Amino acid sequence: MTSRLYRDEAIILRTYKLGEADRIIVMLTRHHGQVRAVAKGVRRTTSRFGARLEPFSMTDVQLHAGRSLDVVTQAEIIDPFGRAVSADYAMFTCASTMVETAERLSADDGDLGTEASPQQFLLLAGALAAMSHRRHAPGLILDSYLLRALALGGWAPSCYDCALCGALGPH
Repeated sequence: MTSRLYRDEAIILRTYKLGEADRIIVMLTRHHGQVRAVAKGVRRTTSRFGARLEPFSMTDVQLHAGRSLDVVTQAEIIDPFGRAVSADYAMFTCASTMVETAERLSADDGDLGTEASPQQFLLLAGALAAMSHRRHAPGLILDSYLLRALALGGWAPSCYDCALCGALGPH
Protein backbone atom coordinates (compact mmCIF):
# COMPACT_ATOMS: atom_id res chain seq x y z
CA MET A 1 0.00 0.00 0.00
CA THR A 2 1.47 3.35 -1.02
CA SER A 3 1.37 6.36 1.23
CA ARG A 4 -0.80 9.20 0.01
CA LEU A 5 0.98 11.74 2.23
CA TYR A 6 3.42 14.17 0.68
CA ARG A 7 5.31 17.23 1.86
CA ASP A 8 6.40 20.31 -0.08
CA GLU A 9 7.24 23.99 0.21
CA ALA A 10 4.37 26.21 -0.88
CA ILE A 11 3.48 29.85 -1.39
CA ILE A 12 -0.15 30.50 -0.50
CA LEU A 13 -1.81 32.21 -3.47
CA ARG A 14 -5.46 32.43 -2.45
CA THR A 15 -7.99 31.17 0.08
CA TYR A 16 -11.74 30.51 -0.13
CA LYS A 17 -14.22 29.89 2.68
CA LEU A 18 -15.70 26.40 2.77
CA GLY A 19 -18.54 25.66 5.13
CA GLU A 20 -18.45 27.05 8.65
CA ALA A 21 -14.88 26.29 9.70
CA ASP A 22 -12.92 25.07 6.68
CA ARG A 23 -11.01 26.87 3.98
CA ILE A 24 -9.81 25.93 0.49
CA ILE A 25 -6.18 26.89 0.05
CA VAL A 26 -4.68 27.46 -3.42
CA MET A 27 -0.90 27.17 -3.29
CA LEU A 28 2.03 27.04 -5.66
CA THR A 29 4.39 24.30 -4.54
CA ARG A 30 8.00 23.77 -5.47
CA HIS A 31 7.67 20.16 -6.69
CA HIS A 32 3.95 19.57 -7.29
CA GLY A 33 2.86 22.71 -9.15
CA GLN A 34 -0.41 24.34 -8.17
CA VAL A 35 -2.29 22.45 -5.46
CA ARG A 36 -5.79 23.04 -4.14
CA ALA A 37 -6.32 21.67 -0.67
CA VAL A 38 -8.83 21.79 2.17
CA ALA A 39 -7.62 23.03 5.54
CA LYS A 40 -10.14 21.66 8.01
CA GLY A 41 -11.13 23.81 10.97
CA VAL A 42 -8.75 26.70 10.24
CA ARG A 43 -11.43 29.35 10.67
CA ARG A 44 -12.04 28.34 14.29
CA THR A 45 -10.33 30.33 17.02
CA THR A 46 -8.73 27.14 18.34
CA SER A 47 -7.14 26.28 14.98
CA ARG A 48 -3.60 24.90 15.20
CA PHE A 49 -2.42 26.22 11.84
CA GLY A 50 -4.91 28.79 10.53
CA ALA A 51 -2.47 31.70 10.59
CA ARG A 52 0.17 29.64 8.80
CA LEU A 53 -2.00 29.38 5.69
CA GLU A 54 -2.52 33.04 4.85
CA PRO A 55 -1.87 34.52 1.37
CA PHE A 56 1.71 35.53 0.50
CA SER A 57 3.22 33.17 3.11
CA MET A 58 5.87 30.60 2.28
CA THR A 59 4.97 27.46 4.18
CA ASP A 60 6.20 23.91 4.55
CA VAL A 61 3.01 21.85 4.16
CA GLN A 62 2.17 18.19 4.55
CA LEU A 63 -0.78 17.08 2.46
CA HIS A 64 -2.89 13.97 2.11
CA ALA A 65 -3.85 13.29 -1.51
CA GLY A 66 -7.61 13.20 -2.03
CA ARG A 67 -9.87 12.60 -5.02
CA SER A 68 -10.63 16.17 -5.98
CA LEU A 69 -8.95 18.21 -3.24
CA ASP A 70 -6.00 17.33 -1.05
CA VAL A 71 -6.18 17.83 2.73
CA VAL A 72 -3.67 19.91 4.70
CA THR A 73 -2.49 17.82 7.64
CA GLN A 74 0.39 19.98 8.84
CA ALA A 75 1.80 23.45 8.12
CA GLU A 76 4.93 25.24 9.32
CA ILE A 77 5.73 28.79 8.29
CA ILE A 78 9.05 29.33 6.49
CA ASP A 79 8.79 33.04 5.69
CA PRO A 80 5.76 35.23 6.51
CA PHE A 81 5.94 37.62 3.55
CA GLY A 82 2.33 38.64 4.22
CA ARG A 83 3.15 40.62 7.36
CA ALA A 84 5.23 43.23 5.56
CA VAL A 85 3.18 43.11 2.36
CA SER A 86 -0.18 43.74 4.04
CA ALA A 87 1.17 46.78 5.93
CA ASP A 88 1.73 48.81 2.74
CA TYR A 89 -1.06 49.32 0.18
CA ALA A 90 1.27 49.70 -2.83
CA MET A 91 3.12 46.56 -1.82
CA PHE A 92 -0.15 44.69 -1.28
CA THR A 93 -1.54 45.56 -4.72
CA CYS A 94 1.72 44.56 -6.44
CA ALA A 95 1.94 41.30 -4.49
CA SER A 96 -1.72 40.53 -5.26
CA THR A 97 -1.00 40.96 -8.96
CA MET A 98 2.02 38.66 -8.68
CA VAL A 99 0.17 35.83 -6.92
CA GLU A 100 -2.78 36.12 -9.34
CA THR A 101 -0.35 35.88 -12.27
CA ALA A 102 1.33 32.86 -10.69
CA GLU A 103 -2.07 31.25 -10.16
CA ARG A 104 -3.07 31.78 -13.79
CA LEU A 105 0.28 30.64 -15.22
CA SER A 106 0.31 27.48 -13.11
CA ALA A 107 -3.41 26.72 -13.49
CA ASP A 108 -4.72 23.27 -14.31
CA ASP A 109 -5.27 22.95 -18.07
CA GLY A 110 -7.07 19.62 -18.08
CA ASP A 111 -7.47 16.30 -16.37
CA LEU A 112 -3.73 15.64 -16.36
CA GLY A 113 -3.13 17.89 -13.35
CA THR A 114 -0.74 20.79 -13.04
CA GLU A 115 2.87 20.44 -13.96
CA ALA A 116 5.48 21.38 -11.43
CA SER A 117 7.36 24.53 -12.29
CA PRO A 118 10.16 25.07 -9.81
CA GLN A 119 11.26 28.14 -11.80
CA GLN A 120 7.85 29.83 -11.32
CA PHE A 121 7.94 28.95 -7.61
CA LEU A 122 11.46 30.34 -7.13
CA LEU A 123 10.66 33.47 -9.15
CA LEU A 124 7.58 34.23 -7.04
CA ALA A 125 9.44 33.47 -3.80
CA GLY A 126 12.28 35.79 -4.80
CA ALA A 127 9.92 38.59 -5.81
CA LEU A 128 7.92 38.36 -2.57
CA ALA A 129 11.13 38.28 -0.52
CA ALA A 130 12.52 41.34 -2.32
CA MET A 131 9.23 43.15 -1.82
CA SER A 132 8.85 42.27 1.88
CA HIS A 133 12.45 43.31 2.60
CA ARG A 134 11.93 46.57 0.63
CA ARG A 135 14.92 45.98 -1.64
CA HIS A 136 13.33 47.99 -4.48
CA ALA A 137 10.13 49.90 -5.18
CA PRO A 138 7.11 47.57 -5.37
CA GLY A 139 6.28 48.66 -8.94
CA LEU A 140 9.76 47.78 -10.18
CA ILE A 141 9.61 44.34 -8.56
CA LEU A 142 6.17 43.75 -10.10
CA ASP A 143 7.36 44.75 -13.59
CA SER A 144 10.43 42.53 -13.32
CA TYR A 145 8.36 39.62 -12.01
CA LEU A 146 5.74 39.90 -14.76
CA LEU A 147 8.32 39.99 -17.57
CA ARG A 148 10.20 36.99 -16.17
CA ALA A 149 7.09 34.96 -15.29
CA LEU A 150 5.60 35.47 -18.75
CA ALA A 151 8.92 34.50 -20.35
CA LEU A 152 8.93 31.28 -18.28
CA GLY A 153 5.33 30.70 -19.40
CA GLY A 154 6.33 31.00 -23.06
CA TRP A 155 5.47 34.62 -23.76
CA ALA A 156 8.13 37.28 -24.20
CA PRO A 157 7.86 40.81 -25.57
CA SER A 158 9.51 41.64 -28.86
CA CYS A 159 11.24 44.97 -28.47
CA TYR A 160 13.19 44.97 -31.74
CA ASP A 161 11.03 43.44 -34.47
CA CYS A 162 7.72 44.81 -35.74
CA ALA A 163 4.84 42.94 -34.09
CA LEU A 164 2.72 43.19 -37.25
CA CYS A 165 5.04 42.37 -40.11
CA GLY A 166 8.24 41.12 -38.45
CA ALA A 167 10.48 43.78 -40.05
CA LEU A 168 13.73 44.31 -38.17
CA GLY A 169 13.80 47.35 -35.87
CA PRO A 170 14.41 49.37 -33.85
CA HIS A 171 10.81 50.61 -33.88
